[in-house]
Amino acid sequence: MTARFFACLLSLLLLASPAAAAERLTVLLDWFVNPDHAPLVIAEEKGYFAEEGLEVEIIPPADPSAPPRLVAAGEADIAISYQPNLYLQVAEGLPLARFGTLVATPLNSLVALKDGEITSLADLEGKTVGFSVGGFEDALLKMMLADAGLSLDDVKLVNVNFALSPALLAGRVDAVIGSFRNFELNQLDIEGRPGLAFYPEEHGVPAYDELIYLAHADKLADERLRRFLAAVEKATLYLTNHPDEALRLFLKAHPDLDDELNRRAFVDTLPRFAKSPAALDTLRYRRFADFMKEQGLVEELPELSAYAPALN
Repeated sequence: MTARFFACLLSLLLLASPAAAAERLTVLLDWFVNPDHAPLVIAEEKGYFAEEGLEVEIIPPADPSAPPRLVAAGEADIAISYQPNLYLQVAEGLPLARFGTLVATPLNSLVALKDGEITSLADLEGKTVGFSVGGFEDALLKMMLADAGLSLDDVKLVNVNFALSPALLAGRVDAVIGSFRNFELNQLDIEGRPGLAFYPEEHGVPAYDELIYLAHADKLADERLRRFLAAVEKATLYLTNHPDEALRLFLKAHPDLDDELNRRAFVDTLPRFAKSPAALDTLRYRRFADFMKEQGLVEELPELSAYAPALN
């Protein structure tokens, strides 16, 4: 009787004890929620964040350029940003560091209409190329043109803001740089005007991670970051193994994205997610640092371990 009594008492005490409070973590997105962020959405929907003792708040930015600066200022825990931008931010002196990868391949591309006059990069001579953001996109285009024996002087650059596909469809430009291959190519195809893409990593530009996770450089020992990556890794593997169910969960969480474009983009992005988000290819990061210096985008950078350390 005594043993049974104490067993019952212990059970009652455990039931009465409050569960350990989940630790909060704020994640600032690079843009509004879209299929690029599927691992985070699935980690939330499948309860993987909760399993790691985390309550994750995912916040789309009012200003897409703000998240890294807010993390650097200590006003948020994690920002999703771009590997090329990391070098610019670090060179500027922002205390930021990459601690994980979301999308492990470039998404950026140069796109022309398949039924147009451009069939190769060499055909861009004397043509008009639209862009959204100067600086890095200019460097990409410069390297890609060089692979075809051309230079930036051989094309006319036009800032079309973020209306890349509309500018191409309206005939305002002959090609656009900065098109995401999982979105703009699908958008053009849906409009009945398929695009022809040229990929930077196939024309002289070193491969890089499109989307990465950033934290404050002084806060990399925070265990919440490792638990965050553990949850995201589970979600990415779930996406890989169960793409149809993952899409259903994604659209359940964001029914406003239930259209043909986002469904196509979801499928096209699946193979590009980092299956081991905490892993770091130091050679790849150093190679891209050299590219940024050679293109004059940055002058000096600290040691790689200062802004892209390998987490233990």
